[in-house]
Amino acid sequence: MSELMDLFAREFPVWHMVVRGTVVYWFLLLVFRFLLRRDIGSMGVADLLFVVLVADASSNAMQGEYKSINDGLVLLSTLIGWNYALDWLSFRFAPVARFLEPLPEVLVRHGRANRRALKREMVTMEELEGKLREQGVEDIAEVRIARLESDGTLSVFKIRTTNPDAPLKAAKAPRPPLQ
Repeated sequence: MSELMDLFAREFPVWHMVVRGTVVYWFLLLVFRFLLRRDIGSMGVADLLFVVLVADASSNAMQGEYKSINDGLVLLSTLIGWNYALDWLSFRFAPVARFLEPLPEVLVRHGRANRRALKREMVTMEELEGKLREQGVEDIAEVRIARLESDGTLSVFKIRTTNPDAPLKAAKAPRPPLQ
């Protein structure tokens, strides 16, 4: 029976685990937000951080890195609380959302690459051209605007052409005048 009680006995005070979880969460959030920027793909930075930390904390709790299950549960609860709080705050307050996720960056405008933005986002011309080809764009001159979105995807809008060989869109027939 005492072995069972040892599983749930706390080695550290609850506040100690909450502070530890908070410090690690915020440190890694800032590192991911400002160093990795958009390399994660469709998953948000805070979401990826949450998955990594929960996996690590639950692993420690399950493998006995902590002396008790309660220590691991307190740490997991802290991480879940921070993740929920940041989602809630970013949904309700635009400045929080802008802090947690980068704004879209214009990489191409009117057929010309924005070299400063490419440099800032560490995207080479070859990478940009490859992504444009994936979107069906053969030449950068065809692009009206291309934005690197917050989630790392590239949104591309082509310049509209008046090419007579292009397929026509179905147009509505004009209405006859009312009499």
